[in-house]
Amino acid sequence: MDKISKEARSRNMAAIKHKDTEPELVIRRGLHALGLRYRIHKKNLPGKPDLYFAKYKTAVFIHGCFWHQHKDCSNAVMPKTNRDFWMNKLNGNVNRDQSNISKLSNSGIKVVVVWECTIVEHMRAKKIDNLIEGIHQILIEKGNGVYEF
Repeated sequence: MDKISKEARSRNMAAIKHKDTEPELVIRRGLHALGLRYRIHKKNLPGKPDLYFAKYKTAVFIHGCFWHQHKDCSNAVMPKTNRDFWMNKLNGNVNRDQSNISKLSNSGIKVVVVWECTIVEHMRAKKIDNLIEGIHQILIEKGNGVYEF
């Protein structure tokens, strides 16, 4: 049983941002500072990537560990209440992510997935520049594929 009312839970969930999150902004600012230019949430690409670098034909997704169920991550815990709803919702997200990544990759677009926990760990350790540089190196490499941070 939930500890707050259905209306309060609905308000809480509606307030969760899905664009311009802090992890997304950190990565955007870092890559922009390196002189890289990109489009955000490109609507004509599968999954509307958080960042799209046309010059490098690369899509970058910045995934929240809970919403995208980061495997073996402590932030990807299944809620105890309303389990059927959450299992369907979160598994649907994971399946849609896999489908979108496959579509992008099959069309010759390189895909980079950066997990929220990785960004937070690098920020805590004051090594966010290392993560940004790692993403930058993947961007400038020739070829395609799927990369995760």
